[in-house]
Amino acid sequence: MKSLFKIAGLTATLLLSSAPGYATTLKLAHAAPKSDLQQDMSLFFKKEVEARSHGSIKVNIFPQGQLGNDKQMIDGTRAGIIDISMVGLNNWSGLLPASAAFTLPYIFPDRQTAYKVLDGPVGKEVLTSMEKFGIKGLGYPENGYRNMTNNRGPIRKPEDVAGLRMRVNSSKALSDMFNRLDANPQQIPVAELYTALETGVVDAQDHPIGVTLSFKFYEVQKYLSMTQHAYSPLVLTMNLRKFKKLSPSEQKVITDVAKDAVEMQRQLSIKKEDEMIADLESHGMKVNRDVDGAAFQAVVKPVWNSFIKANGDTMINKILSAEK
Repeated sequence: MKSLFKIAGLTATLLLSSAPGYATTLKLAHAAPKSDLQQDMSLFFKKEVEARSHGSIKVNIFPQGQLGNDKQMIDGTRAGIIDISMVGLNNWSGLLPASAAFTLPYIFPDRQTAYKVLDGPVGKEVLTSMEKFGIKGLGYPENGYRNMTNNRGPIRKPEDVAGLRMRVNSSKALSDMFNRLDANPQQIPVAELYTALETGVVDAQDHPIGVTLSFKFYEVQKYLSMTQHAYSPLVLTMNLRKFKKLSPSEQKVITDVAKDAVEMQRQLSIKKEDEMIADLESHGMKVNRDVDGAAFQAVVKPVWNSFIKANGDTMINKILSAEK
């Protein structure tokens, strides 16, 4: 028996001595499949953090909602169960209601304007405000512009949305928007959306191109309409206590790599968008770009008034001022 204990002890010692000398291991979680740009960014983050920290930090990646849905990942990151998470910014609207302004329909006329606002003082103010919830905000990767898919036909004008059973995320602004378009919005977690579309619980959804592709919604949706009705930012965050336990040089590695990873992921998103649309078409989706954006804006603009009534106009005015 003693010899067995000795063998077990020796084996453990050998395993420990042969393992990399990482002082800190970080768990990074996101909800997207491995084929999504979120995974590309996570792999970049892992590689660069481990290299720039010279082996003092290791990053383990948990994709596809392995550690929970977006809201569960926020809770897990606050509790320290998850070290770093990447979720849709809309999921922070319960804790930070003003952040919902970033997801209002047509608040950002183009990507570059969105980047300017999110990376500037207004976006940084929201990241800093997360600290009171035990979170270190690291930056805003993107999902891209949201576009509508459905099984009924091409969407070209607001009237084409009427009557659709439209899946929505947790964004009140988007739910209000689809109500104004006379759709029937239903809140469903993205992990359950494929099945909901397949079984007819809903017959339409809106997501950026990359998500529609990586979640294979083309298998259960026939039409993709390039409505680009809302920009959809993600947010990369870290447990604040875990961040503060790192040495100053390690903290700098995390923040520097986060900035570079966001930039890489955004550029990859732009570069691959046409390729992803072509991929969706190759799978049989019918894509139309002849959308009357002005007509949509006219119908849904009152959604801003609903946000202002609930939260005031301070954040909207800051965004609009920063866009100039």
